[in-house]
Amino acid sequence: MDCLELALEQARLGLGRTSPNPAVGAVIVKDGLILGRGHHIYAHSLHAETVALAQAGAEARGATLYVTLEPCSHSGRTPPCADALIAAGITRVVAAMQDPNPRVAGQGFAKLRAAGIEVLIDSRFTPAAEQLNEAFCFFMRERRPLVTLKSALTLDGKIAAPDDNTGWITSEQARLHVQTLRHHTDSILTGIGTVLADDCLLTDRSGDDRSRPLLRIIVDSQLRLSPRSNMAETCTNDVLVATTSAANPERRAALERKGVEVVVLDGADGRTSLRAVVELLAARNYHSLMIEAGSKVNWAALESGVVDKIFFYYAPKILGGTQSLPVAGGIGRRRRADALRFRDVKLHPISSDEFAVEAWLVRPPR
Repeated sequence: MDCLELALEQARLGLGRTSPNPAVGAVIVKDGLILGRGHHIYAHSLHAETVALAQAGAEARGATLYVTLEPCSHSGRTPPCADALIAAGITRVVAAMQDPNPRVAGQGFAKLRAAGIEVLIDSRFTPAAEQLNEAFCFFMRERRPLVTLKSALTLDGKIAAPDDNTGWITSEQARLHVQTLRHHTDSILTGIGTVLADDCLLTDRSGDDRSRPLLRIIVDSQLRLSPRSNMAETCTNDVLVATTSAANPERRAALERKGVEVVVLDGADGRTSLRAVVELLAARNYHSLMIEAGSKVNWAALESGVVDKIFFYYAPKILGGTQSLPVAGGIGRRRRADALRFRDVKLHPISSDEFAVEAWLVRPPR
C-alpha cells in the first residue's frame, strides 16, 4: 500500500472528531520502515504531524513525511507543524493536497522549501484528500457551511403517505448509514412540522465520539415548539430554534429556560430566512449543515439557493397517488426548462435492494 494511502487511513480515524479543524493523517518513513503514524483529534490538540514525530523520535532525522494536507505554518492552538518538521530534521514531505485555508494556502510548503526540505504534491491522492475534508474545503473556499439536503423516499419520489405514516420508508441498514452522515456533520436542520408530527430527537446516534455536539436546528416561524418536546427536554446547549418577530415572548422564555437558544431571523412572507440560518452558522464556524425535513422545507431550501448537494436514499417502494407528499413540495417549477439541475451524480449501494443518490446542485453563472 502506498504511504499516502496509509496516511489517508490515519486521517479517516479522526472523522467527526476534528471539526472545525480538518481530519489529517501523517506517516513518517525512512529506509522503507514506518517510524511513526498520527492523526488529528481536536480534543487532544496535537496535529497529525506532531503525533507521528513523537513516535519517530530522533529517527525522524533524514526521513520522509507523508501527509494528507499541507502542514500548517501559523500558530493557533498549537505551534506551526512546519517548524516542528524542520526542527526534527525531516528531509522530504509528500502531501496529498495544499491547504485551502487562507492562513496556510501554500505558506507551509514555502516554509519547508526555504529550509531545504523537498516538497511534493502527489496529485493521484488529491481527490481522496479533498473528499475526506469536503466540508472543510468548501467552507474555506466559500466562507459558509456546506449544506446537504438528505431525504428517504420511494422510487416515485414520495416521503409521506396521506393517512398513516407508521414505520419507515427505508431499511435499518439505510438508517444506520444516515447516522454516519450525521456524525460527519456539524449541524442538522428540520422544520417544526416534522417535529410536531414525529417528536423527533435529531441526534447523532452513531455511538462515535464527536469534537463538538451536533447542533440541532428547528425552523419555526410561529414558535410552536413545546417546552415538553423531546428536542427541548434533551437540550444540552445543542438546540437552536430559528423563528420570526411574530414569536410568542412567553413561549420563547419557556424554551430558553430549557436551554434552547431562540434567534429571530425574519425572512419573506413572515417565514424564517434559511439564508440567515446559514449565515449564522458561518459566523459561528460551523462547516456543514444537513437538512432532514418535510416537503415544504425541502422545497424552500432548494428554491432559496442554500442547498449545495443532495443525498437521497431510495427504497424499492411506490406510494403513488396525488396526495402522498413529494420530496420537495411548494410551488415548484412550472416548466421543464426551469427544473433544478444536478451534476457529479454518484450512486451508493446501501442494501441489496436500496441505493442512495448523491449529487451537487448546478449553480447559475454568477
